[in-house]
Amino acid sequence: MMWLKLAALICILVSGHIVNGDEHSHTYNPSEQVVLWMNTVGPYHNRQETYRFFSLPFCHGPKSSIDHYHETLGESLQGIELEFSGLDIKFAADQPHEKYCEIEVAGPDTFKALEYSIKNHYWYQMFVDDLPIWGIVGDVQKSKDGEEEYYIWTHKKLEFGYNDNQIVDVNLTSEAKVKLVPGTKLVFTYQVTWKASTVSFAKRFEKYLDPNFFQHRIHWFSIFNSFMMVIFLIGLVTMILMRTLRKDYARYRRDEEIDDMDRDLGDEYGWKQIHGDVFRAPASSMAFASLIGAGSQLALVCLCVILMAIIDDLYTGRGSIMNAAILVYAATSPVNGYFGGSMYYKFGGKEWIKQMLISAALIPSVVCGSTFMINFVAIYYHASRAIPFTSMLAVFTICLFVVLPLTLSGTVLGRSMSGRASYPCRVNTVPRPIPEKKWFMEPLAIALFGGVLPFGSIFIEMYFIFTSFWAYKIYYVYGFMLLVFVILVLVTICVTIVCSYFLLNAEDYRWQWTSFTAAASTAVYVYCYSFYYFFFKTKMYGFFQTSFYFGNMLVFSIGFGIMTGTIGYMGTNFFVHKIYSTVKID
Repeated sequence: MMWLKLAALICILVSGHIVNGDEHSHTYNPSEQVVLWMNTVGPYHNRQETYRFFSLPFCHGPKSSIDHYHETLGESLQGIELEFSGLDIKFAADQPHEKYCEIEVAGPDTFKALEYSIKNHYWYQMFVDDLPIWGIVGDVQKSKDGEEEYYIWTHKKLEFGYNDNQIVDVNLTSEAKVKLVPGTKLVFTYQVTWKASTVSFAKRFEKYLDPNFFQHRIHWFSIFNSFMMVIFLIGLVTMILMRTLRKDYARYRRDEEIDDMDRDLGDEYGWKQIHGDVFRAPASSMAFASLIGAGSQLALVCLCVILMAIIDDLYTGRGSIMNAAILVYAATSPVNGYFGGSMYYKFGGKEWIKQMLISAALIPSVVCGSTFMINFVAIYYHASRAIPFTSMLAVFTICLFVVLPLTLSGTVLGRSMSGRASYPCRVNTVPRPIPEKKWFMEPLAIALFGGVLPFGSIFIEMYFIFTSFWAYKIYYVYGFMLLVFVILVLVTICVTIVCSYFLLNAEDYRWQWTSFTAAASTAVYVYCYSFYYFFFKTKMYGFFQTSFYFGNMLVFSIGFGIMTGTIGYMGTNFFVHKIYSTVKID
């Protein structure tokens, strides 16, 4: 019963308030009202710098009442500001050319606001039956004297396509360009035409997709290249480790046949010599266990959301990806507690409640802390990206009443089921001194170089993902993303196993943090790549867009680093247990 209540609470908080209406069922009767929502307006090159449409001196249509309205938590967090346009549109009923409002460019503020929006290539977004429409505010032209003149589009021509009782297509044509001059009266008009279409409702979003971009030969080649890299790495790692480990095992077997005096005088070296310290708890074990717990949850969230997007085409709904991520993150909180709590118990930690709180608050604090800082900038600019207090309260409620209790339950379960340590070797009471080694065998050097190959396997996909988020492309090839995710997991595990083996062979038993940071350093290269993408692949400008870009990329990189670090540690942990369990220890 408690699980049902928690699930219901998540659904209510994520979905907002839901009202029955045609926009939800996507079916209409003849001459039934069709709502045209005005969303946001902003510079073309700054996709995230958006403002309420009516923050510019535009006017509403004559129709003042609507039948239904809805907004989800995902829409609110993404800065979607739906406002009724006031245009009277009836299903399958043509509307001739008609005036719906007028404004007078009387004061200097009105003129400057419109002039600034045209000069900076402002465009706006609208929604009809969840279908997006884009339009440009105005145009800049050169006069005969070489001076810039500003024109504004005053006529909206809407062309709808319908199949039976459903809307399957909509297009906007901006017409009637009027020169913007102080004191001018701007008369805004609209026109609606309806045409029967053979496009099915299930395929109505295909016109917004760009298969020439996402399914380009370069994309396929990058996937193939990464796949070949995985095969090469797995084969190389298997060959090197098997040959090397075979020699190690043979040498250790020879050592076991000689007496104790000869063994003491012999030149023993290698990973077997640190068997009494290799399973020693790492430094800052509480922080390490919390990172592993949070990373395990993030990896599962990514996998689940990708699978949901493949099955259900989440890209077709406003804020659907965000809603799915919040729902899955809250529901998978026991995974965080299970892995983090059981690991901390194996390390001999006593303050398990403190560890559980850190693990539960780690990701929300990083995301909310960065968002809180960016929100100040959005509030200063009066942007639609400013998150309302009610949305913040909803997120806080989910974290407090859903994430925290589920993490606690996972921690208790992990401590009771798999918290008992079962190491192949006993841990010595006194730590063994770590011998000196060359600089490139130090954990810091290994960590920096460890992320090169994992980043190389995904950086092409990073370009497509960045373009879909920071530009105007809809990402829909989630099958590619799933394949790249699997490739990333395999490459990360192979690289961290090799790095950790070299470290252990140098008789350095600090492999836990090294395996984690070697994989997590992939995020450093991702963040560095974001700088290259910003300066060479976009035309973003302004303090708001810059802070929003690098702030969100920092949060993404931190989460990505925690996830890849956890994957690297998990693979290395299995490898270390395996090699030490097959060696006879005195």
